[in-house]
Amino acid sequence: MASVGVGQHPVRKLGGSRSAAVERRNLLTVCRFSVKTLLDRSCFETIDDSSPEFINFVSILEHILGHRFKGQTTWFGYESPRSFWDYIKAACSKVPHNCIRSIENMENVRPSRAKGRAWIRVVLMEKRLSEYISFALRDLKATRRFYEEGAIMLGEEAGLLADTLIGLNTIDFSFCLKGEGLDGCCPAVIDYTPYLKFRQKADSISSDEEEMRTLGSSGSESSTPDKTATAASIFTEQSNLVSKCKRFEQKYRMALEQKDYLEELVRLREAQLSEAVSHNKTLQQGLADTHLSHTLEKEQLEYIILELQDQLTVLKNHDLRSRQELTTHLINQWPSPDALDTNAVALDTLLYRRSPGQREEHSFKTLEQLSADMSLSQPSLRAAHTLTLEARSASAQWLHQGTSANRIT
Repeated sequence: MASVGVGQHPVRKLGGSRSAAVERRNLLTVCRFSVKTLLDRSCFETIDDSSPEFINFVSILEHILGHRFKGQTTWFGYESPRSFWDYIKAACSKVPHNCIRSIENMENVRPSRAKGRAWIRVVLMEKRLSEYISFALRDLKATRRFYEEGAIMLGEEAGLLADTLIGLNTIDFSFCLKGEGLDGCCPAVIDYTPYLKFRQKADSISSDEEEMRTLGSSGSESSTPDKTATAASIFTEQSNLVSKCKRFEQKYRMALEQKDYLEELVRLREAQLSEAVSHNKTLQQGLADTHLSHTLEKEQLEYIILELQDQLTVLKNHDLRSRQELTTHLINQWPSPDALDTNAVALDTLLYRRSPGQREEHSFKTLEQLSADMSLSQPSLRAAHTLTLEARSASAQWLHQGTSANRIT
């Protein structure tokens, strides 16, 4: 028994690894098919919460993000369940302009699973689901903390998952974040039937055809139901083709209306652009004219300043010259010290001659009396000076006449 148990252990381990690999491959394959169906459906109608393709895609994505997800260990050693929203909060908190805080503050979404579903809808509308997944995968520390070994998020297939989700950026989603799809109580269930197709081998197909021919030769009664089924299938295919054609026509009309609107918008923007360009040219021309007039005015003011400086220099020189002339004139009008001494000697002589008997009295006069006498005798001195000049001129004339008479004789 012991040998049997030892031999079964590697087989059991091999079976577990195979089941994990098959589970990963199934989820990634069905996710790729789901993305293709969403892209195909978006060509005909808008994807919202009621689209079966979207409901199935969300279920697949929840299974991928919850594959081998670790529970939270409590103080008593038990693991409490948690959803992938806890991992997204930890790994994507540093994504630029993320929506994590706004989802946390939503009042109508309480459970953690409901917040995760709301996050999927928001990032799909923002066309950033692949960006969030790629950013979370780069945080290996947080990913290993939340996922066990063998999880899709820890394998090489995770990079393929992010690449597959890039195609969803071309779809315009429209969701209501208050719908029943955000209920965190209902588990996500994947519907595999849209992606299942039986492939019959060539040998089996040939044998079936041979059997049908054999059965068809037995009578017309057995072939009538087959013809009826074939006609029904053809009618169904025709009706499907007609409905597809109508949807294509509606899509084409909508695209044509959008094209006309965009062309009109482009024409309007071109007109606004040309008007803005002409206004800009006018402003630039006005700015150039203003700059030119400012330059001319500046040069004119500089010329006026230089002219005023020259005039000021001339006036300063003229004022200095006038001051010098006035000073010279005043100096010339004022009597020299020699003349004052001569006048004083003449005054003393005049006083000495006028009263020879009063020498003693004059010798004992005070300085005040002498200054008073000098001031009184100034007119007489001036008159005497005038008479002296006249006598000098007369004597000079007489000498000249005498000299000329001697020359004649």
